[in-house]
Amino acid sequence: MILAKSGLWQEVVNVPARQTFLMPPGMSFEEAAALPVNYITAYMVLFDFGNLRPNQSVLIHMAAGGVGTAAIQLCKTVENVTIFGTASASKHDALRSSGVTHPIDYRTTDYAEEVRKISPKGVDIVLDPLGGSDTSKAFNLLKPMGKVIIYGVANVLTGQKKSLIAMAKTWWNQFSINALQLLHHNKAVCGYDLGAMDEEFELLGSVISKLDNLYRQGKIKPKIDSVWPFDRVADAMRQMQEKKNVGKVILVPEPRKEN
Repeated sequence: MILAKSGLWQEVVNVPARQTFLMPPGMSFEEAAALPVNYITAYMVLFDFGNLRPNQSVLIHMAAGGVGTAAIQLCKTVENVTIFGTASASKHDALRSSGVTHPIDYRTTDYAEEVRKISPKGVDIVLDPLGGSDTSKAFNLLKPMGKVIIYGVANVLTGQKKSLIAMAKTWWNQFSINALQLLHHNKAVCGYDLGAMDEEFELLGSVISKLDNLYRQGKIKPKIDSVWPFDRVADAMRQMQEKKNVGKVILVPEPRKEN
């Protein structure tokens, strides 16, 4: 398994040995491709920043995506965690079977209101890959001593291409709070960017080691939505852009050979 910022959509790649990690026994190559970025992100967000403990509650946005499915599995390694997960209605059965306590259709309902109906005090942790006004909603949903961890700005992508209007709207609606306000709220706001930690080899290696152990114990297993050859990369991207995937979309150099 390897970690690299870019340049992986090709048949042969060259990376420093310290960015490589042995695959656990029994792991497929597709699972090895799916694990590092999504599971490192989910693990560090939930445990290093979130300090997830038994009997707590977590809101996972984009719960059917790569980081979302990883976060669900990792939440299940902690006793009695209540999981709220946002996704389109067609994915709710899959989310329930994976361990989401309360799937929420963000397209037809206000997810913050839905969370409040079930948990009037809110949640302990919000995983926020959205940015913009959703970060404000996340902060307001937190219980005292709660944490929102921002790890993306998906709201800038509203279609097949980047939209300057969407980017401007997200920037304008971006959550902002000063230290004094934060003090009185008894809440934490954290920012996470795996790409900015490419020199933190010991830190990331220790996380991979923990994930390796969880995989060997059968507690985590990367969920593969679909596998696409390089010559169908546009179809693979469309699968994600249209939000049809449940789990990770994987690219391989060549189509699978039929037996």
